[in-house]
Amino acid sequence: MTHSPLALAETRLLLPAGLDQQGLHRAFGTLLGPGIDFGDLYFQHSRRESWTVEDGIVKDGAHSIDQGVGVRAISGEKTGFAYSDDINPQALLAAAGSARAIAREGGSHAPHALVRGTGHSLYSSDDPIDAMDNDAKVESLRVVDKLLRAADPRVQQVTVSLSGGVDTVLVARSDGVLAADIRPLVRMNIQVIVEQNGRRESGYAGFGGRYSYAELFDGGKPEQFAREALRQALVNLEAVDAPAGAMPVVLGSGWPGVLLHEAVGHGLEGDFNRKGTSTYAGRMGQRVAAPGVTIVDDGTLQGRRGSLNIDDEGTQTHCTTLIEDGVLVGYMQDTLNARLMGVAPTGNGRRESFAHLPMPRMTNTYMLAGSHDPEEMIRSVKKGLYAVNFGGGQVDITSGKYVFSATEAYRVGVCGKDGQSVPVGVGQPSLLIDGITVGGTRAG
Repeated sequence: MTHSPLALAETRLLLPAGLDQQGLHRAFGTLLGPGIDFGDLYFQHSRRESWTVEDGIVKDGAHSIDQGVGVRAISGEKTGFAYSDDINPQALLAAAGSARAIAREGGSHAPHALVRGTGHSLYSSDDPIDAMDNDAKVESLRVVDKLLRAADPRVQQVTVSLSGGVDTVLVARSDGVLAADIRPLVRMNIQVIVEQNGRRESGYAGFGGRYSYAELFDGGKPEQFAREALRQALVNLEAVDAPAGAMPVVLGSGWPGVLLHEAVGHGLEGDFNRKGTSTYAGRMGQRVAAPGVTIVDDGTLQGRRGSLNIDDEGTQTHCTTLIEDGVLVGYMQDTLNARLMGVAPTGNGRRESFAHLPMPRMTNTYMLAGSHDPEEMIRSVKKGLYAVNFGGGQVDITSGKYVFSATEAYRVGVCGKDGQSVPVGVGQPSLLIDGITVGGTRAG
């Protein structure tokens, strides 16, 4: 029998604690009143597991369960927040009283009757952990290890990890919204170290999304990504020092979109723009990128890592256009910043857990493809780099300056990329940037 996410969330979060909608109304009675404009309750149950096999041996196996409730009261721009890792009527009322005491100021609003809401249906509500036994999980990692060792004699070390889990969240809001989401998330990471003539290099590949382990292993994906990790490692064995200086850079498609995520995406989150600390603040309707550049944040992609049926405030996620044909047309908004800026929320209110406040955060942020062929971009560069893959990076949203590391790049043209962690997705087509300062070790 299939149950709705809301019914499952009530069964998993409220019933064991002796709570029902009457109990939620009592909590709102404590939370609201004179001085409080808005309040919400965020219940969360998280189940996680991880397995790591190194050189064919199980190095680590872990399983955890965590749950709690976060209570927020908003008065104007002021927020009161309290949380408890124990879900029961007494703890809920105590947290509500604490949050109200912190935020008390302003008008008075009574709670609305709770209405059961619905979101998208972008992924299954099944728990991936129970669908596969532990021996099978470990053996799947050992298969990858054996494949890599058989593929090339230069392989010296293989580390394969598997992680999975499911978050059950339930959101009750003083404006009457009652919504829930069951969020599976699985991932496999593969690292291989190779050695040749005393030189050691590594390669990495990872993949996953909001689906089951069965889908993770389907279609030969582990073998495909294992070979990609090995390919990167072997390429690095032949790599030479990177040139240094300002030069054109062609970015490969896919993961180099992390540059877009850091350099552009964070600057388009609503709170930074409301406070005037983003380089994009006050520039709505202005040209901020070249013609043809369109960037969206889309939380509605089926099964993707950054996708959500509802955000962490109970708002249905959307595909939000941020920059259209080079012109700034939108910001990512949670409910607080949307209200203060006089716009609608975009389904981007996100938090790491029940112990954190929500804030505007990205879901899946990417640039739409244009009309130019990647080979055309590379041919147009007389002297520069083709960055196939990126590692991490960071950005100063005030100035727009950013720093990234490339894990695989080629010289081209000489002969003819607040403390809370949340799952996100990035992406872009191949992209030509006219000038980036490359921090290599040799003069270009």
